[in-house]
Amino acid sequence: MVVAVHDIAQRRHSILRNYPLLGHLRFALESLRPELQQYFIERNFDGRPFDRDTRSIVYERAKGTAAEEPFGTELDLYRTGSEYLTPSMSPRAVPAEPPRVRIGGPDCTRPYDMALLNVSAMSFGSLSANAVLALNTGARLGGFAQDTGEGGLSDYHLRPGGDLVWEIGTGYFGCRTEDGGFDEQIFAEKAAHEHVKCVSLKISQGAKPGIGGVLPGVKVNAEIAQVRGVTQGQTVVSPPFHRVYTSPRELVRFLARMRELAGGKPVGFKLCVGSRREFLAVCKAMLAEDTTPDFIVVDGAEGGTGAAPLEFADHVGLPLGEGLMTVHNALIGAGLRDRIRIGASGKIATGSDLVKRLLQGADYTNAARAMMFAIGCIQAQRCHTNTCPVGVATQDERRGRAVDVGDKSQRVDRYQRATVKSALQIMAAMGVDDPRGLHPHMLLQRVDPHTVRSYAELHEWLEPGQLLASAPTSWATDWQAADPDRFTR
Repeated sequence: MVVAVHDIAQRRHSILRNYPLLGHLRFALESLRPELQQYFIERNFDGRPFDRDTRSIVYERAKGTAAEEPFGTELDLYRTGSEYLTPSMSPRAVPAEPPRVRIGGPDCTRPYDMALLNVSAMSFGSLSANAVLALNTGARLGGFAQDTGEGGLSDYHLRPGGDLVWEIGTGYFGCRTEDGGFDEQIFAEKAAHEHVKCVSLKISQGAKPGIGGVLPGVKVNAEIAQVRGVTQGQTVVSPPFHRVYTSPRELVRFLARMRELAGGKPVGFKLCVGSRREFLAVCKAMLAEDTTPDFIVVDGAEGGTGAAPLEFADHVGLPLGEGLMTVHNALIGAGLRDRIRIGASGKIATGSDLVKRLLQGADYTNAARAMMFAIGCIQAQRCHTNTCPVGVATQDERRGRAVDVGDKSQRVDRYQRATVKSALQIMAAMGVDDPRGLHPHMLLQRVDPHTVRSYAELHEWLEPGQLLASAPTSWATDWQAADPDRFTR
């Protein structure tokens, strides 16, 4: 009984707060052989998780303990597809302060300096109130941004004072009319909040591109209904498409209107890349309208969610690396890259992940699952049932209390700082002291048991304005067919 009372009262372990006594079984397994621990976790909690090494790195950094392990790497360096960052014979000193990325093109009057790693889109409703509070408090402590997800701008996002990227999805939650359209007046009022630093229009999500988000009715309590502007107790299904545009040109115009309504704050959009021709059509619309978004977030198909059909998660959309290179090269070739910053989201957890994405064309990154790990997520895959065992993805107040905001916010801060520091250490080892010094030839990939090629050799990289001057053969058909007034395949 004494142990049970202690478990419920302590603040460090969410699993013990909800499962006193029984939760000790998990920690007992952590002290056993890694193979047994991995077997238990992957068979009973995680489903399709991050690999064991990645999870360990996130957990250890969040707790502030050393992440070094004895006996060297366990990776198969000769496996086809393995990637390697190339160290330099002339390393650089690690910068004392991490660099930031200025978000704001020529039409933006209130630019924002983004951190290299931020909290990716996760909605209040999908996450508990305490989880949102912990993430935003961590963002405030560490000076990075939290994407609100499409579920609306709640008091739990605003109360701690962390920087926010307000995401607007197809349901226009938090700024919707009675019939589900976009309400300009409500949007302008909320976008003016001092903690809202950027606004993002969600076109598609990596884990389920082409279909809307789903929030089960069991999680739609009175508070969620009020924040989203929906009916309590009813399952909320976002439409698969936006009402505010039907063509690339209308999309570009709407983004410009959003920036105007937001008082000149940076505006961008998020997508999981599919058709290169469609994205080129958006580039042509930008050129025709002489206006651009301030940022584009590329969401990889490997990104996670608590509610997506398995077929979509596994088989629809480009992986993050290919999506990044497509968007980066399209913007370079169209002569627009210097006006638009690119964010990357989708299974980013470590410093090496961050560096690889910068090499592939990103300017900054966002992490979701890793941030959830930092606040106690064990990937129990109960997100859609409202019975999350650690209180992260639930609207059950009793379960949600397991997330101690004071402790978990510090873990978020520590994890972000340690991961960015790791990325800077890796870059310094590569002879680079600024992300702009990273180039595709610095990332190698094994293409077969006997051959290694750099990304500069494996992929085509366009020159500035090349599509406008003379599109290379591999791009010419798509570029010529791209129509700023139609989404053509």
